[in-house]
Amino acid sequence: MSTPLYQLKAEFFKTLGHPARIRVLELLSEREHAVSEMLPEVGIEPAHLSQQLAVLRRANLVTTRKEGSAVYYSLTTPQVGELLRVARGILSGVLAGQAELLADLRGPARDNG
Repeated sequence: MSTPLYQLKAEFFKTLGHPARIRVLELLSEREHAVSEMLPEVGIEPAHLSQQLAVLRRANLVTTRKEGSAVYYSLTTPQVGELLRVARGILSGVLAGQAELLADLRGPARDNG
């Protein structure tokens, strides 16, 4: 029996559930990057970045190529970048709604009755 699609989706989103992996995918949605270029942008230790890149490789979200001693990473599909842009839009809407609610709560008390 095959794995239900909703379970596969949950596993996919679990793969995305780490800030360093999200940052790596954001960088790679712009262009291919060498590991050395990503280190200062992601802000984690080289060994930790290597672990996070391995998770993304196992999930087939990124691919690699070697050039000399440098390893370059790129997205396997531009849809990953699209997903991150959609997530940004959703978060912007949610946060805007929360800001409006907060402003209402902080506003002057109203007597409704």
